[in-house]
Amino acid sequence: MPKMKTKSSAKKRFKLTGTGQIKRKHAFKSHILTKKATDRKRRLTQSTLVHSSDVKSIKEQLVL
Repeated sequence: MPKMKTKSSAKKRFKLTGTGQIKRKHAFKSHILTKKATDRKRRLTQSTLVHSSDVKSIKEQLVL
């Protein structure tokens, strides 16, 4: 049986932390930034962890 390939889109969007959790970036930070408040844009810059209900499907995409 051939090796499983990882999804290229998932490979670009997610990283593993040292403890095995999955890190992600916030959405809505690329354009139309003039109407968004400064503190909101600052919060969107920081990365966060993937929600527990999504972890299984993302791990399948990353072939972990």
